[in-house]
Amino acid sequence: MRAAVRRRYGGPEVIEFDDLPDPVAATGEIVVRVHATTVNRTDTAYRSGKPWINRAVCGLQRPRVEVLGSEYAGVVIEVGEDVKTFASGDRVFGFVDGRPGAHAELVAVPVDGLVARVPDGWDLADAAPGMEGAHYAHACLRVTGVGAGDRVLVHGATGGIGSALVQLLRAEGAEVTAVCDRVPRGRPDVLTELGATQVVVGEVDGLASGFDAVVDVTGHLSFAQARPLLTKGGSYVSSELGRGGQNLLLAAFGPAARALGQRHATFPLPHATTELAVHLADLMDRDAYRPVVDRTFDFADLREAYAYVDTGRKVGNVVVTMPNGTG
Repeated sequence: MRAAVRRRYGGPEVIEFDDLPDPVAATGEIVVRVHATTVNRTDTAYRSGKPWINRAVCGLQRPRVEVLGSEYAGVVIEVGEDVKTFASGDRVFGFVDGRPGAHAELVAVPVDGLVARVPDGWDLADAAPGMEGAHYAHACLRVTGVGAGDRVLVHGATGGIGSALVQLLRAEGAEVTAVCDRVPRGRPDVLTELGATQVVVGEVDGLASGFDAVVDVTGHLSFAQARPLLTKGGSYVSSELGRGGQNLLLAAFGPAARALGQRHATFPLPHATTELAVHLADLMDRDAYRPVVDRTFDFADLREAYAYVDTGRKVGNVVVTMPNGTG
């Protein structure tokens, strides 16, 4: 099979294309012929080895797994032993954090993680970005405990995680204020279309308090900045570690502060389960969630896709189509 690999950490220039042996489905796995994949923050971290904490998983000196890519959509071509939930020919999409390999013609994935059938009527390229950002967004939603009628501020709402979170919150009946650094050119209403009731371009200075939760998905809004915006007992959540890992430290004191009815920080730990995958697929089927696609690249232009994601200017997701990928 043809695959994109990197044998050292660095920028997009470290990516090479190589012919590798086809994967074989082990027990509890399926092999998927990839029709479309994505380039996301998870992928750029695996490629660059930054922040350094990623190397505890990826390999300290050099990558343990050479093939890049964490998100995919395609067709099952092989089913491993003890797999009862999928069959050859099924159209599936998923996310393989911790064991990349989706930037290739074929990928082997465990069926007990984030993988689900593509809803009827969905093209594989549209479904490919359905898991990575949404599963981080769902973790943020889960730790806040917000529900119908609650007010939530999403800081960094135009990114892959933020654009998914706005939709997941809307599906829960929450009132969403979406904050971004710019309105996308040609798509000025994208955030209201996703379900935001208020859109703020720029800083949060001047916003009135009263939010039950403030979620930072870019690492650019600290707890100190968010605290005045929260109601008493409100939650601050960030998907980033923060300067010096401060968000982890603040979250350690979160339960005590929450018990006292104070404003507090929590940290979202994603759960990569089949139940979550099925839930996201169901939301897509009901048109309650549709991943936003910014640009689409051919597999041959993968380096350019990575370079674009590195700019930090993408809106939603970047999709990469494989040669002869259809459906």
